[in-house]
Amino acid sequence: MSSSSFSRPGAIDLSQLAARAKAAPAPGGPAAPGASAPSGGASYVLESSEQTFESDAIRPSTQHPVVVELYSPRVASGQQLSDALAAVANASEGRFLLVRLNVDAAPGIVQALQLQAVPTVLAIISGQAVPLFQGVLPAEQVQQAVDQVLKTAVANGMVGRARPVAAGTDPEDGAEAPGEDQPDPRFAAADEALAQGDFARARDEFDRLLQANPNDAEAALGKAQAGLFARASVLDPEATLARAAEGGDVAAQLDAADVELVSGRVEEAFDRLLAVVRRGGADRDPARVRLLELFETVGGTDPRVVAARRSLMAALF
Repeated sequence: MSSSSFSRPGAIDLSQLAARAKAAPAPGGPAAPGASAPSGGASYVLESSEQTFESDAIRPSTQHPVVVELYSPRVASGQQLSDALAAVANASEGRFLLVRLNVDAAPGIVQALQLQAVPTVLAIISGQAVPLFQGVLPAEQVQQAVDQVLKTAVANGMVGRARPVAAGTDPEDGAEAPGEDQPDPRFAAADEALAQGDFARARDEFDRLLQANPNDAEAALGKAQAGLFARASVLDPEATLARAAEGGDVAAQLDAADVELVSGRVEEAFDRLLAVVRRGGADRDPARVRLLELFETVGGTDPRVVAARRSLMAALF
């Protein structure tokens, strides 16, 4: 998974930060507000510390996006932002992990980041971090900022999902800390292929797991996402979209939808294929099948998938 397109002005070098995090003493600051799990027993919100920041935030960012909330309990208005971020994280169901860090108990990280204001929100993808925003934003603007992170992750071929953080888990109990985010050994071969950018091999590895267990939802998601990148990686985006705009056959429309999806234009990809389905004829079924694959890639609970699925049902029946 290449992270080259995530590099941009303002990016933060985390190598020094990771070293400081490893060397930091155990945290002793006040308990974090707003980090409790929702009803249901798990969330995608993890409270971190200067000592565990590398394993909680930097290391997992090679598998899935991580959003970091740098907060202080002294900033009363920050709770509004914490609530908004937690709501977006839990609604995402693993598309990213929200890591919260109390800056009052993490002076080394504050110094390494040259933090200027609290709260500050960062995004980390493949070990590279960029600032998203400072201060308290309305919930809809928080959602928009996170959506941009997720689009960037998709464009970089990042197909992993965060695991939920178990409610009530205390790393001092001797149990595995939730921030360790240990990779599932079932996916070792697929993860290796993804790391090498070999999406076709990753797709085949996920398919092998599905043949053994057709109900493996994680393998199905991995196969769909790896398949998308295997197809899109051999396409020239500009030429593909131009060919589709000229009224190319159904194969051209399928290719164009793949290009749109990997560039974060989810609704455009769905609308393109829905238009083919509505036209009917021999092109309808290939477009329907590809739509279902793209639904799997984005995630069945995504509002855009829910809306497009309704449109597909209306077009078919």
